[in-house]
Amino acid sequence: MVFLGFSAGLPFLLVFSTLSAWLRDVGVELSVIGFFSWVGVTYSVKFFWAPVVDTLPLPWLTKCIGKRRSWMLLAQLGIAAGLVGMASADVESQLQWIAIFAVWVAFCSSTQDIVIDAYRIEAVVVEYQGAMAAMYVLGYRIALLVAGAGAFYLAEYFGWAIAYQLMAACMLVGVVATLIIDEPLPNEDQEARKLARRVEAAFGVAGPRNWMARLGAWFSDAVLSPFVEFFTRNGKFGLMILVLIATYKMSDITMGVMANPFYLDIGFSKKEIADISKIFGFFMTIAGASIGGVLVARYGIMKPLLLGAVMAAATNLLFVLLAVSEPSLVLLAGAVSADNLSGGIATAVFIAYLSSMTSTAYTATQYALFSSLMTLPAKLLGGFSGIVVEHYGYEWFFVYSASVGLPAIVLVLVLMRRYARVNIQSPSLKKRD
Repeated sequence: MVFLGFSAGLPFLLVFSTLSAWLRDVGVELSVIGFFSWVGVTYSVKFFWAPVVDTLPLPWLTKCIGKRRSWMLLAQLGIAAGLVGMASADVESQLQWIAIFAVWVAFCSSTQDIVIDAYRIEAVVVEYQGAMAAMYVLGYRIALLVAGAGAFYLAEYFGWAIAYQLMAACMLVGVVATLIIDEPLPNEDQEARKLARRVEAAFGVAGPRNWMARLGAWFSDAVLSPFVEFFTRNGKFGLMILVLIATYKMSDITMGVMANPFYLDIGFSKKEIADISKIFGFFMTIAGASIGGVLVARYGIMKPLLLGAVMAAATNLLFVLLAVSEPSLVLLAGAVSADNLSGGIATAVFIAYLSSMTSTAYTATQYALFSSLMTLPAKLLGGFSGIVVEHYGYEWFFVYSASVGLPAIVLVLVLMRRYARVNIQSPSLKKRD
């Protein structure tokens, strides 16, 4: 899982913030860089093709190494090929090809995420899922360090094309791991099958199966059943929970689009950015995640969830000070430390919240839907970040990125009041208590 987590984490920054730094470093306009952030929308809509990955065997390859491993290997080779394509294109004259290859890498990467999640759930019994997830996160974070600081160091000394070629070679870690592991045996969930049949009957797609009925049944099982279960369990507050999921990370993701271009524009070198933003920030994120886990264990989910939302928005204001001051490594280290610490806390707590909202009957499907909803609105909004910077400057952009976190704070307060009034908790917290 460490190696698969590494394989999953490596492409993410290479089509997001590291790509933004590359484009800015060669003089691409900020408005264009902002639109490039929409490449990340691919990760937010992966649930659309998740049922295809889950059910469709690949010719020959599935027979040789199994369904999960065949899709995993195909996705990894696709990522490597896309990164080589990005490295081979000329940024000044072939920017459209950079965009096309970036979308391809994001598509293959999100497909790999789907398969690795399914593998993790099917490979071991429930008692070991926590250990599997922990090792996955460790590998993922190491990959972010390599694709962030590592790519910056390589670009500083050898250029961006060489950096991306070497990142493509790093995908061999995932390929080798895929070839070594065993194909897991899928587990049948009888309760989920019963609910799926009831939903099929309710929407009139049960019974004799011609091709239209089979298509309708597929849509019912893959999309409708998880939503029906969620709203049945949460009632009218289900919609408010979904809005909270859609807005909670909005401040953090919106700010992240312009972070690296901001560092470069105010005068820091790529090496200085790598030293502070990537390496030092990496350890602060791990520290924040650990603190978030302790807070959830000590105080439950809702209070730390509120703290994370407030901190994620408030720390964006520290970058206003950095924007109006002379370049200072001390100020940069302070702002990055606070931002990554708050981001680690918010991420750990929010994952716990999403897990508490997920039914064990639809763990993979609902979590994929939640994680997609978590990033899609923020990434769409982040596409306009460059326009905000060009019209109002970096200082007002950071005020704006902090303000978009206010809806999440309000929603957490409303849900806290709701839970206190009716004295309810999520099912997973009841079991833990």
